[in-house]
Amino acid sequence: MDNDKYLKGTTTVGVVCTDGIVLASEQRATMGNFIASKTAKKVYQIDDLVAMTTAGSVGDAQQLVRLVNVESQLYKMRRNESMTIKGIATLMSNFLNANRYYPMMVQLLIGGVDKNGPGIYSLDALGGSIEETRISATGSGSPMAYGVLEDQYREDMTVKEGLDLAIRAIHNATKRDSASGENIDVVVITKEAFRRLDPEEVKSIRTSLSK
Repeated sequence: MDNDKYLKGTTTVGVVCTDGIVLASEQRATMGNFIASKTAKKVYQIDDLVAMTTAGSVGDAQQLVRLVNVESQLYKMRRNESMTIKGIATLMSNFLNANRYYPMMVQLLIGGVDKNGPGIYSLDALGGSIEETRISATGSGSPMAYGVLEDQYREDMTVKEGLDLAIRAIHNATKRDSASGENIDVVVITKEAFRRLDPEEVKSIRTSLSK
């Protein structure tokens, strides 16, 4: 199966909270009108307390995940400390911009917690990088997700509240965007730990939000 034929049918969201960040994505992968996978992975751990969501070409996204994972590990070995979220975003931005004449068809969110606190950056295919201080969404379902995020986000949200908001945003996007659907993959990052939610836990939250 040619991964480069995968279209940008995706919804990913990021929520900055007082005590960490939440990244979430649905798990449908499409090739035109064909649903190629119902369990596609779109949220990747790239360092101890850093993750990245991907929208766009599967092959390009996976190559970038491998690249940034290796570079972050090498940095840690040389400096005996982890790269900051801004440092990882800048590294990725430089790589994408260097390939702007043959762009990698991706839209990324890079988020986590470092010595400066929680943070999320959004990156486009040409290397444009924006620090997201509140919320962000990417992919074909992002307009629907933003409607929920903008309406319900608060500056003083905890990760528990941000978790519910992220799942609600993805859940609503899958109802209106045909390229988004199936399960929801959610990662919560605090200064203490990186945690990927169990599918049953996500299902329970989705059920409670639908009531």
